[in-house]
Amino acid sequence: MPSSFTFSSLRIPVRSEPEGVRSRPAVLRALGANDPPMDVEIAGETFQLEEVLKHDSWAATGIYASSTRQALCKFNRQQPIFGLPMRWLGRLLATREAGFMERLAGIEGIPRSLGPISSNGELLDHAVSRQWIPGHALAPRERVNSAFFPTFRHLLAAVHARDVAHVDLHKRENILVDDQGRPWLIDFQISFALPRKSRFAATVLRGVLKMLQRCDEYHLLKHVISHRPGQAGMTLADLEGRRPWWIKAHRRVAVPFRCVRRRLLVTLGIRSAEGQASSEAFPEVAHRLPQAIVPAEREAG
Repeated sequence: MPSSFTFSSLRIPVRSEPEGVRSRPAVLRALGANDPPMDVEIAGETFQLEEVLKHDSWAATGIYASSTRQALCKFNRQQPIFGLPMRWLGRLLATREAGFMERLAGIEGIPRSLGPISSNGELLDHAVSRQWIPGHALAPRERVNSAFFPTFRHLLAAVHARDVAHVDLHKRENILVDDQGRPWLIDFQISFALPRKSRFAATVLRGVLKMLQRCDEYHLLKHVISHRPGQAGMTLADLEGRRPWWIKAHRRVAVPFRCVRRRLLVTLGIRSAEGQASSEAFPEVAHRLPQAIVPAEREAG
């Protein structure tokens, strides 16, 4: 197997489902029965859809290409939920993510925003675009090169220095390994930042920020233990003994919710009886990667 695994080797038809899998019903898809647009305009360039990476309840995400470059475009929730309008949520999510990309612009390892997206001359206020990073999501048991996590620590420190917490760092799929083995941090949809326009609010919320940043550091250390244990200085059992109380509280809510959601998708026949996302059409791309074995990346230097 090659030492670098890219999304291109996972390419699937844009409009049709792979054999043996099912799409979610419209109510559980961000764009309902619709697919991401085939053509969009970004900064005066026309881009065509190459591949749908995922289409879940929150967003549909795809790779687009112009004659000069590629872009990742995310189209947030538009589909109503049992008659309840959701377009406001799509606009809110897009505005938040674009705001975080702007706030973190210039940090090495944060993909660059490419600007607003239009389709057929209409501005899509529920959509965001960013630089496409060739590579793959950090995979289970993957052994990254020795420089990966020291570089990622520097990246996360730069994010925290701008009064931002990622919040969703427990998900490996939010950490990308590019084709040179370097780390990138993505998906700021639920991130937290201190407000810039109100000094009083920033002062009041600083304690929340510090708590969430400690969560980021906890989850980063957990990834280090899993992927480069010699750099961690402790075992997973040691780390679990230091788990902050707010992470324990979050898990009491999040784990049952995930179980209910998985059972629903199994009941609908979208996922296999084991609840694995690999049986679902257009799941998070990280779950379409072979789970066995991304081999060790070459050592830096």
